[in-house]
Amino acid sequence: MTVTAVPERTRPGDEAAGRSLAGLLVTPVFLVAVSAALYLYVRGLDLDAIERRSLDRSEITHQFLQHIKLVAVSTALVLAIAIPLGVLVTRPGLNRLSAPLLALANVGQAVPSIGVLVLLAVTVGIGFQKAVIALILVSALPVLRNTMVGLQGVDRSLIEAGRGIGLSRAAVLFRVELPLAVPVILASVRVAVILNVGSATLAAFTNAGGLGDLINTGISLNRTPILLTGSVLTAVLAMAADWLIGIVELVLRPRGL
Repeated sequence: MTVTAVPERTRPGDEAAGRSLAGLLVTPVFLVAVSAALYLYVRGLDLDAIERRSLDRSEITHQFLQHIKLVAVSTALVLAIAIPLGVLVTRPGLNRLSAPLLALANVGQAVPSIGVLVLLAVTVGIGFQKAVIALILVSALPVLRNTMVGLQGVDRSLIEAGRGIGLSRAAVLFRVELPLAVPVILASVRVAVILNVGSATLAAFTNAGGLGDLINTGISLNRTPILLTGSVLTAVLAMAADWLIGIVELVLRPRGL
């Protein structure tokens, strides 16, 4: 009797992971192609003195690194503030704090980004630190809200099971609740980073540097190559940040989700 081998069926999770990995490979290739196209476009132009000075390699590198620093510092502080607060207000007995915290975080999103920056510039001054405070106010709400939603969405039976096998409340939080809430929290981190990359261009108006200097120069002096360079580099940075967070999400996502 001949035995026919039955091919092993691919699990849906494996297929999703394969699609995610394929997407992660496409993004860097696309970003390199866009950056190369921008370089060739600018190099082929007959630039005047102002454009040559603004598009000097060292100047662009300096502004690009300033922009990354603004986004990295503000996002790190948002995570350090919003995630612990989100955890805190989901603990028994502290739920009543959620409404005031969300109302406070809503202020930063209700006011336009340029309004937050100008308000801080008028009240506390200008510069890098003030721009970071404004970016925190702009992007804290998604992380705070999604942390709360992710933790509140964990199946209560899993929490009770953890307590039933002798885990402390802290152990259940770090070994059950937070790992299951990671996908939701990371989705909000993506939103916060994209908000910060875009809003950081406005920090140029408060003397905080970044790629906004290029965009502002291009607009005020009517220099399309300068404006296009600042805009494209900002978009490339946003997509690159989203790509990196996608990798982190694949690494931290619990198996089977």
